[in-house]
Amino acid sequence: MAAIKEEILRLKEEIPEGVTLVAVSKFHPAGAIMEAYEAGQRCFGESRVQELLEKIPQLPDDIRWHFIGHLQTNKVKSLIGKTALIESVDSVRLLELIDKESEKAGIITRVLLQVHVAREETKFGFLPSELLDYFRSRQFESLRATHICGIMGMATNTDDEERVRGDFHEIYSIYSSIRDDVSLGLRGFDTVSMGMSGDWKIAVEEGSDMIRIGTRIFGERQY
Repeated sequence: MAAIKEEILRLKEEIPEGVTLVAVSKFHPAGAIMEAYEAGQRCFGESRVQELLEKIPQLPDDIRWHFIGHLQTNKVKSLIGKTALIESVDSVRLLELIDKESEKAGIITRVLLQVHVAREETKFGFLPSELLDYFRSRQFESLRATHICGIMGMATNTDDEERVRGDFHEIYSIYSSIRDDVSLGLRGFDTVSMGMSGDWKIAVEEGSDMIRIGTRIFGERQY
């Protein structure tokens, strides 16, 4: 377990100032998360609602939980109020449901919209044109209890570094075109989450200010 602490401390030295580290703790037990916590890590990423709900009461209440997996609509209600950020909102339908349940609960839910640029069909998210249309048509103005903080995306799973760099460049370009459109009047749209254990350095070079790292910190999944 000491290796977890050491890896967190090494990462914090490597990661530039202004970039948030999300330690991806999915499939790892509470004890492993505590090792990272004791090294100063406070932001953790989970991808299954039930697993997250089981971990929350076992761990310190100042942990900032990010939900990073594909969120099924039937799990939305039980997730509301449990996260600092839902990074993986991949459709208007899901966004509107999060908004509806957040309003019912009397809270504001912070989210990122997931954009799909990777070559794999298995990845979720808005197509770039869909995401841009969503903002240009000002559909976001109907949200009452949801704050869109930025976007999230993943690169193609390949050893081709130029392909990966190109994907991150495209994600950042989409983000910046929305952020810089003053006609939208967006407030607090300031986060672009991209980059994982194998490609985070390229992601940061391309503008990422939030990275999701799991395997390097925790090793292979433990259960």
